Order: sequence, then structure tokens, then C-alpha cells
Amino acid sequence: METTKLYYEDAYLREFDAAVLSCREEQGRYLVVLDRTAFYPEGGGQPADHGVLGGVAVTDVQERDGVVCHTCAGPLAVGSTVHGILDWQRRFDHMQQHSGEHIVSGMLCAAFHCDNVGFHMGADIVTIDYNADIRWEQVLEVERQANRYIWEDHPCRVTFPSPAEREALPYRSKKALTGTVRLTEFPGADLCACCGTHVSGSGQVGLVKFLSCQKFREGVRLELVCGGRAMAHLCRSWQQNRSIGQQLSVKPGDTAEAVERQGREVLSLKARCAGLEEELFRLLAEQYRDAGEVLLVRHDLAGDGARRLCDAVSHTCGGRCAVFSGEGERYQYAVIHPGADLREFVKHMNDALHGRGGGRSGFAQGSVAADEETIRDGIQRLGEVIAAAL
Repeated sequence: METTKLYYEDAYLREFDAAVLSCREEQGRYLVVLDRTAFYPEGGGQPADHGVLGGVAVTDVQERDGVVCHTCAGPLAVGSTVHGILDWQRRFDHMQQHSGEHIVSGMLCAAFHCDNVGFHMGADIVTIDYNADIRWEQVLEVERQANRYIWEDHPCRVTFPSPAEREALPYRSKKALTGTVRLTEFPGADLCACCGTHVSGSGQVGLVKFLSCQKFREGVRLELVCGGRAMAHLCRSWQQNRSIGQQLSVKPGDTAEAVERQGREVLSLKARCAGLEEELFRLLAEQYRDAGEVLLVRHDLAGDGARRLCDAVSHTCGGRCAVFSGEGERYQYAVIHPGADLREFVKHMNDALHGRGGGRSGFAQGSVAADEETIRDGIQRLGEVIAAAL
């Protein structure tokens, strides 16, 4: 016997009573079938409802051949009448996301003569795939149109047209449909075959906000939030923007220009620092001219600074130059000895300093897990061992 689907009779029904028709255990869970239910089963891209049945948590709901099966944390007595309570916050969130997706998809598909070829309602965002190349500016224009439509509070209509009636209707569907088909309509925005639950009027969607537009297969993938999710996103974004404004001593509405200005200043400072660093490397190279073997341990180098300093000094010292850059027990190293085979030296050094790395003839680089004192002692002993071997 098919389950009576109360969520189609009233999508806003939060509590109900029902008779338990069956209950069987499966891998520590209890699969319960009722004579009727307000719990929506996973389907049409919409996640299943959660809540409580007879005081027992409902963690999943699935439908098969018209029968709705509730996954429960505990058993329910067959033949008993139980009271069901939906997690309404979860359900209404799903209704907002689903209805918002219908409105924007109807508008996008009409504007760009495309199809919605993928829809997933995640816990945080909704993703929608379209088989058309849609630009971000175009997406934002549809967002503006959709929000105007939402605020006009158009009704949501659900119909079950006959096959003959469906032939005359321009409804959206991912596949050919037969039998009884449930159509959900937001007049002037969308008409689509859908089994999900929706708000009674577009105004209850509240707000839609696109987050991204990315190339995906032959079209694009959009990320969307609606209703409470969109409001939460905007509140987080505003608070972040306000914090940035406080750091930069500007109003929240002026942060973009302030960040761009600071970015230019940072680039200018980086260029000046690079010039000063090159001058420092030149002076150090002169300081160690004809010094032979050179070991430098620095705490002020960034990026490939160790390699560049090592390269500068190796051209003047007349021997092997090793530069270690870091702090604590994490250092990057570069070793250069023009024309020499450094493989044995680097192998022994890595063993002594818990390092890893290597290189080509005359050059090696890598990292070690040792502090400055250990590095200096290790390199000194290694030099003595190599000198004795020679």
C-alpha cells in the first residue's frame, strides 16, 4: 500500500499522527513504514527531512514504489499510533533553496535557451549546471531580476495536468515523462516538473545570491544560496568587510579601493626590498671573497632567498657555499660548489641533519629538521670527515 504523502497536501505541516505499518532492523537502524507521513523523502535533488517519530530520531527518509521508509534510531511498535515532528528549520531551508533554484533556473533557461542539467542541494550551497556559456555579468543580471520577482510575492502553483494538457505546456524537464506528472509553477518565471516541496509564494524565498560561475563541461556551474542561507552569507560578508575597513581605517563601502591601494603599496615595497636584498647579497659576496668554504645561517630570507644568496657568495668564495634559511628546527638549504660533485656531501648532510633534498652537479637544495647549533656542528664535523678522507 502506498504511503499517503501529507507533504504534498500541505508543505507547511510540521506535526502529524500516523499508524506504524512495519518496522524492521537493518544494521543497527530501524526502517519504519507509516500509513501516512509529512516527512519528505530524498528526491528531485532535495535532501530528506529529519525529525522525530514517537520520540525516536528520524535520520533519513527514502521512497520506493510509492512507499516512504523512515530510518529511525530506535524501534517503533507495529500497529501503534505515533506522533511525528519535523525538523522544520531544515525543511523550510530546503523549501527556500528549491524554490529559489526554480525561479533562477526558469529565468536563465529562458534567457539563454539552455537546460538545467544538474542540481545538488548541499548543506551549505546549491550547485546548478547549465549547458550554455553564461558570463558572470549575465548571471548577476538574472539575480537582480529574480530578486525583484521574489519581492513581488508571486504564488506557487502545483498542478497535475493530463498527458494531453502537458503537450501544450512549455514546462522544463530533464527527461521524457509518462503517467502522472507534478508540475510546479512560479507564474512568469518557471514551470517545471518537480517532486519537491516549495514555499507557497515567492516572497518566502526572501533572497537569492549567486556565489560563483565556473566553466563546467560544455557549460557552466553556478553556486547559489537562498533565503536564510543568503542572509547568513551577506551578514558574514558584511562583518568581514567591516573588519577589513577597521583595519584599513576606511568605511565598509570603501574597502575594495583601499585594498587595491594597499596592494600597490605592497608591490612597491616588495620591489624596494628586492633591491635592498640584492645589494645585501652583493656585499656579503664581497665579504666572503676568497674565503673558501662558507656556511651561512640566516633568519631573514624569504622565497628563494637561500638559493640566490648562495649563488652570489659561491661566485666569490672560491669553495663550497652552504646557506640555511629558517628558524627553530625547520630550515631550507642551498649548497653550491661550481664544478664539484656534491652528491656524497649532501647525502651525509641529510643523514646528519634529518634532511631531504638533492640536486645536480655543483648545486643542491632541500630542507632539514635541525636547529642552528646542530646545523653548524653538523656541517663542521662533516667538513672534517671529508677533509680527513681526502
